[in-house]
Amino acid sequence: MNNYAFNHNYIRSISLTAALGGLLFGYDWVVIAGAKPFFQEYFSLTGSDSTGSLGWAMSCALVGCFLGSVLSGILSDKYGRKRLLILAAFLFIVTAIATGIASSFELFVLSRIANGVAIGLASNLSPVYIAEIAPPEHRGKLVAVNQLTIVLGVLLAQLVNWLIAEPIPQGISGGELLNTWNGQSGWRWMFIAAAVPAVVFFILVFLIPESPRWLILKMREVEARRVLNRIGNSSYANDQVAEITRSVFERTKSTNWRMLIDRRILNVVFLGMFLAFLQQWSGNNTIFYYAQEIFEAAGYKVGDILFNIVITGSVMLVFSLVAIRSVDRIGRKKLLLIGCLGMAGAEILLGFSYHFVITGLPVVMLVLVAVAFYSCTLAPVVWVVISEIFPNNIRGLAVSLSTSTLWISSFLLIYTFPFIQKLGISWAFWVYSSLLIIGFLVIKINLVETKGKSLEQIESGLR
Repeated sequence: MNNYAFNHNYIRSISLTAALGGLLFGYDWVVIAGAKPFFQEYFSLTGSDSTGSLGWAMSCALVGCFLGSVLSGILSDKYGRKRLLILAAFLFIVTAIATGIASSFELFVLSRIANGVAIGLASNLSPVYIAEIAPPEHRGKLVAVNQLTIVLGVLLAQLVNWLIAEPIPQGISGGELLNTWNGQSGWRWMFIAAAVPAVVFFILVFLIPESPRWLILKMREVEARRVLNRIGNSSYANDQVAEITRSVFERTKSTNWRMLIDRRILNVVFLGMFLAFLQQWSGNNTIFYYAQEIFEAAGYKVGDILFNIVITGSVMLVFSLVAIRSVDRIGRKKLLLIGCLGMAGAEILLGFSYHFVITGLPVVMLVLVAVAFYSCTLAPVVWVVISEIFPNNIRGLAVSLSTSTLWISSFLLIYTFPFIQKLGISWAFWVYSSLLIIGFLVIKINLVETKGKSLEQIESGLR
């Protein structure tokens, strides 16, 4: 038995600060869905000839997300987690305002891409930072808190969109939306509102310590020991310094991309990339990005759609809390398997609902079931697994590769949906459910359980 004494208040405070990056990630990622009916009219992205432009408007931020995740991989192992979190916070502030005041479609797209860079940085760094400062027995729960803040950001964006938008008369046509306050100014404030939490994040991130694992990697043991002493006690600090040092320096001291193709960890790298792909192509994110089309096809009007979006965000929040309580109890692998089967079943039924033109409440209920399974399984657990399965001295690069895969997958998912929609929404959900069944088999065969193990124990076992 160890004699560690943890400073839980301190651990929670620095974890929550880092997780504010997740909140902004969630807000900026989803806010566009509520603003879409209005900026679509403002920038004249209507008609069949605008399908590509609309897909680009909805997905362009994901190009920035990819760039941000690559940037974090290149720079986080060199400059540390904290400095890049500060950069992300600054970008969140600037791009929220720039998107809101954009006077042309081109400036709107450029601002969204730059905002995506901030999302890419935060999506990579926040879970990695939390995983590296968290004690093993609490790591799953604390990394899942990052997903909870993402969900809070999603819900916050949905609520802000709903509250900012003035009541929309039933039966109003798309062109008439342009002449309303929503069509001219309301959608702008939906984006600008994100600057408020971004300023809070920017201030607080200066107060957190650097990752002790990164400090040891850079041979700054005194600083690392100071951080670990504050997280636990001297006994915990001594054991962690010894374990991390052994893990880091029994391998090469340098970090480069060629290390990712080491045959001893290549399968793990591919697994991380596949999980990132699966999280996106499970199809859940189309529900948030294209809520207008999905709920319109189910018979709902614009005003009802904004309310339905808030309901889906609320369900996502509730089941994210379930994930926090279960990820260190049930385990990562079992939750992912449950999520794949649950979502696949709901999406198969959704496909049949749209195919046979079933509208109204049954469709909404199936959407909520899919969102519930996603929120307590694939959404948080993929981030947990990706943050913990890679060795210390390549974690920044490997997580960057996985999150880059995630953002490429997300871009393809969001960009292609308007084209798939022309075949019928039912086909989209059948494609996603088929991939979930494949994901179930891959996880069942290849993923080992990691709950309760230190990052160094996981690395040793994988090698």
